[in-house]
Amino acid sequence: MVLSSRLSALSEKMVDQTFLGSIFALLFGFVVLYHLVFKKNGERESESSTVTTTLIERSKNSGESDIDVIIVGAGVAGAALAHTLGKDGRKVHVIERDLTEPDRIVGELLQPGGYLKLIELGLEDCVEEIDAQKVFGYALFKDGKATRLSYPLEKFHSDVSGRSFHNGRFVQRMREKAASLPNVQLEQGTVTSLLEEKGTIRGVQYKTKSGEELKVYAPLTVVCDGCFSNLRRSLCTPKVDVPSCFVGLVLEDCQLPYANHGHVILADPSPILFYPISSTEIRCLVDVPGQKVPSITNGEMAKYLKTTVAPQVPPELLNAFISAIERGNIRTMPNRSMPAAPHPTPGALLMGDAFNMRHPLTGGGMTVALSDIVVLRNLLKPLHDLNDAYTLCKYLESFYTLRKPVAATINTLAGALYKVFSASPDRARNEMRRACFDYLSLGGVFSNGPISLLSGLNPRPLSLVCHFFAVAIIGVGRLLLPFPSPKRMWIGARLISSASEIIFPIIKAEGVRQMFFPATVPAYYRAVPAK
Repeated sequence: MVLSSRLSALSEKMVDQTFLGSIFALLFGFVVLYHLVFKKNGERESESSTVTTTLIERSKNSGESDIDVIIVGAGVAGAALAHTLGKDGRKVHVIERDLTEPDRIVGELLQPGGYLKLIELGLEDCVEEIDAQKVFGYALFKDGKATRLSYPLEKFHSDVSGRSFHNGRFVQRMREKAASLPNVQLEQGTVTSLLEEKGTIRGVQYKTKSGEELKVYAPLTVVCDGCFSNLRRSLCTPKVDVPSCFVGLVLEDCQLPYANHGHVILADPSPILFYPISSTEIRCLVDVPGQKVPSITNGEMAKYLKTTVAPQVPPELLNAFISAIERGNIRTMPNRSMPAAPHPTPGALLMGDAFNMRHPLTGGGMTVALSDIVVLRNLLKPLHDLNDAYTLCKYLESFYTLRKPVAATINTLAGALYKVFSASPDRARNEMRRACFDYLSLGGVFSNGPISLLSGLNPRPLSLVCHFFAVAIIGVGRLLLPFPSPKRMWIGARLISSASEIIFPIIKAEGVRQMFFPATVPAYYRAVPAK
């Protein structure tokens, strides 16, 4: 009975398509006849292009499409996803607002865990020929003291390390790699809206580079349009926090105190970062708390950098830092944080910074995005047909659970470290900051554990919580030794309380169950839909 009804529906669909095809062929014949009979030879070429454009638009507006996936945005997440799905045989249409090389001051450090995901996706050559620099760990500076924290890479191939580079060069390499596949179409255009029909996303409406308004349809639309996404509100509940801004400079003609390492200075009021982005350039990012920064145009920013920041810069970098300020190429970027809070929507999915953001202090954003792509690829691989939107949506709910242990660990660490590394008038918070530096300086398991979390090599939520409270306990122990006093005991109690106030809200926002007990979430076991 079910089979006969399906055959009947299929035959009706075939009849409808045949009828529409006949109408379409007849209209096309009239158009061709019109051009052959009424148009002069000199007009044929230009009119032919107009007809072609009209037919393309009509085809796109009809709702009939052989595209499997539409990807909105061709940044790191969008370009990597396009190549991954294209390599798996999907027909992919990527729409990117601006295909020229991006010029950003973030997204320049790929952690070793992210590089391993790059290898898994077959994109490791995208860090070649862009003067990318290998990164082997971090150097941490506080009050004139320094400690080096190396990535635990002993068990990996010698090529595995972090990579730092110009973000735009990396993105362009990934776009080229995606566009080289015959079934991936990369187009410049601005997506203005998602096309929704009875609660299901059917495709997108966009404006081409030439200004035409077009619609394109596909069974699955993936929104990767970045941190300033104008489409995310349809697919999630965005709770965007802007704790600080980065002020970016490029230093030239200098050497870092520790070659091939990222440098974090625990400055006042908040951290300063240095890392190489080419063989001759060092990126400096100065964190400025809050959403307002000193004005660049009236010279307030230069004054702030010279008077407040420069005295805290390592002596080896000071002259280059002052020279960079005087050259005047100062950039700013708000640091955004947004936990993943999706609305599972048939026909659509969010990824990248449009979906989930964390403070960029730890450079974990690209690692999370690439890890998410690996999870999604593995989920989609056994599916030959994506057209059943509701079944696909139900199945892809497992994506949100399977991604959590990696993503939530990196997100939580980024938020917690930023708060711990920032100066505070509260003595308990400053004791926590001091304890963190001393804990990492101990080396061995005390540094390898946290750096494994930060690098994405061992993103385990429980390990993160254990190390975080171990830092707090060391801070309390320092206060109570050699002889506890009521004041010191009170500060110690506030230190534990402060540590809890830092980490628990972040974990709550990420989802306690999904983060620590993902196997208890029903979607974790979601089976592949029957063919």
